[in-house]
Amino acid sequence: MRRLVHLFAAVTLLCFTADLWAQGGQDKSAPPEKPADTAAATQTKAANEDPSYKIGTEDVLTINVWKENDISRTVPVRPDGKISLPLLNDVQAEGLTPQQLAASIREGLKKYMSEPEVTVIVSAVNSRKVYVMGEVSKPGAQPLLSGMTALQALANAGSFTQFASLKGIYVLRKENGKQTRLPFNYKSVVKGNQPDLELKAGDTIVVP
Repeated sequence: MRRLVHLFAAVTLLCFTADLWAQGGQDKSAPPEKPADTAAATQTKAANEDPSYKIGTEDVLTINVWKENDISRTVPVRPDGKISLPLLNDVQAEGLTPQQLAASIREGLKKYMSEPEVTVIVSAVNSRKVYVMGEVSKPGAQPLLSGMTALQALANAGSFTQFASLKGIYVLRKENGKQTRLPFNYKSVVKGNQPDLELKAGDTIVVP
C-alpha cells in the first residue's frame, strides 16, 4: 500500500512540474500580430482622403443614395472600367474621382427622382499595385501607398538573394502606351549618390 501511495504522489508531482514547465515556455509578453491587411486599410483610407484619387479597375466602391436602399450597394469596377447600378445600368467609373462619379450618378438619377443625394466611398483599392520580380526572397505584388519609393518596395520584398545584381536593378513603367526602363542602382541610392525613385501604379521592379 505504501508503495502505491508513493507511486501516486510521484506521478502527481511529475504532472504538476510538466504543467508548470509548459506554462513557463509560453511567451506571454509577445505582442499580438498586426493584421495582414494593414497596408490595404492604409491605402483605402488614403484614397478616400485624397480628392484627386482616380478610380481604377478592380476597385470596390460603395454607392449610397439617400433613402434609396434598392439603388445603394457595393460594387466592383469591371475590367471595362464601368459599374452596374439599377436604373442606370452601366456607368463609367474608371478615371473619375469619387466626387466626379457621384456627380455623374446624381445627374443620371435626376430622370427618375428629384434631387438625389449620392456619395461614393472607396471600400477597397485593388487597382494601385506595384510588382517586384527577380532575386528577392518575397517577389510579387504590393499595394502602392502614397509616396511609395522603389527603396521601400524592395524593403517590403525581403532580402536579396546571393545572385542579385544590386547595380543592375531597373523599373519597368508603362506610359502613353509605351514601356520605359528606368535604371535603379541600389548601392548608389543607399549611399545617397542617386535619388530614390517614386513609384507609379503598375510599375515593376526587376532585380536581375
